[in-house]
Amino acid sequence: MLEYFRSTWNDDWRAFPTWAFWSWTAFFAAFLLYAWSQHGQALFIDSVNLVVHEAGHALFGWFGATLGLWGGTLFQLIVPFLLAGYFFTQRQAAAFAFCLFFLFENFLGIATYMADARAQALPLVTLGDPEFVIHDWNAIFSSLGLLQHDLQIAAVTRFLGWAGMLGIVIWMAREACRSPKRPQ
Repeated sequence: MLEYFRSTWNDDWRAFPTWAFWSWTAFFAAFLLYAWSQHGQALFIDSVNLVVHEAGHALFGWFGATLGLWGGTLFQLIVPFLLAGYFFTQRQAAAFAFCLFFLFENFLGIATYMADARAQALPLVTLGDPEFVIHDWNAIFSSLGLLQHDLQIAAVTRFLGWAGMLGIVIWMAREACRSPKRPQ
């Protein structure tokens, strides 16, 4: 498997049309502006992320309470990462970029949830009994002795999300400029 990864790493990305590059660039730019304008509030994509998050609790809950607690956030990150991995092996640059962009966008929602750990002002959703719903990040940070640092950890997480999304856009532009064989 490692040999396959090494050989794939050196393969050229599949060319994609100029119009597709500009369409993706416009989408990414519009999303970045939209996300920036929301000032840490929930984004429209967060409804999809919430479904994946809750599925993660259900899936990882089979492996114990701790993994069940962390499972929502883990699954939010694992799903786009695995999709990006698939498109990486297929050398589909636009799809790979979209999946990584989606991965880093999840950091924004996760940061919002982290920042709410002490305040617990966000409405909570559960697949189970609403009487027993807990705030994931309040429980996680409390168990790690980090609850008083929720805002700082959230700020770093949000920064990583923004840096990752911008990095993906820059990478895609670089790849597009390096690929002279793109069809029009």
